[in-house]
Amino acid sequence: MESELTLMAVHAHPDDEVLSTGGVFARYAEEGVRTVLVTCTNGEQGDGPDGVKPGEPGHDEEAVRERRLAELRDSVAHLGIEHVELLGYRDSGMAGWDANTRDDVFANVPLARSAAKLTALMDKYRPQVLVTYDENGGYGHPDHIQAHRIARVAAETQRDRRGIPHKVYHTAMPRSRFRAMGPMLREAGVDFDFDFEELPDDFGTPDEKVTTYIDVRRYVDRKRKALAAHASQADNIFFLRLPDDLLPQVLGFEAFVRVKSDVPVPDDEDDLFAGIR
Repeated sequence: MESELTLMAVHAHPDDEVLSTGGVFARYAEEGVRTVLVTCTNGEQGDGPDGVKPGEPGHDEEAVRERRLAELRDSVAHLGIEHVELLGYRDSGMAGWDANTRDDVFANVPLARSAAKLTALMDKYRPQVLVTYDENGGYGHPDHIQAHRIARVAAETQRDRRGIPHKVYHTAMPRSRFRAMGPMLREAGVDFDFDFEELPDDFGTPDEKVTTYIDVRRYVDRKRKALAAHASQADNIFFLRLPDDLLPQVLGFEAFVRVKSDVPVPDDEDDLFAGIR
């Protein structure tokens, strides 16, 4: 089992697996690499039937959970992900939401307890490559931050015990690519209410920190179908409103920051398994 190439990505909610790692999942699955998705929460703070938002009358967390997990099953089928592991924690909601105060939400579960569950999964699959979010969870979501924390603890534990993973990556959103999206969308006549050129200081990843770009243009259609599988959250998935001809430019590259490696790597890395194969 240790010799089998394995990619594990740790994500917070159903649908998080697509944008930043859907392409690499599809690519490596096609290459015969064992792919493992760990989803930490059930997504209860997502939109309910008829678009009912969390906190609004009629929002049924249990119904949302069941639908989002069903959508996750459809999504991973499009991406070819071989193994899906659900930690089963309750969605904490966005920072500042009422759900943040519950004891049972993922962000409030003692770190040692949730990290132990992930450590056990890493012991089972022994991934050479581990992917998760940066210390800010990409954009400050409490569950993304907690996913980063448990991945860090589990990786450190397993490196001490078994010497894996060999490489650890954080997903990245290069700032230059966001800035380029504004003019591109305007030229295509796409309406948007986000200022892509004037980004907040803490938004996205400075380009100089990005170590790895993966060309996943071959898998853009799979990513689109995987995103569409999360239909209950369509109001929150801006990329589903883009014309098909823009998708290769917007979804065709996935970027990462390599934070740990015990193998030699090239300067311009375009393969998460570089130095391992």
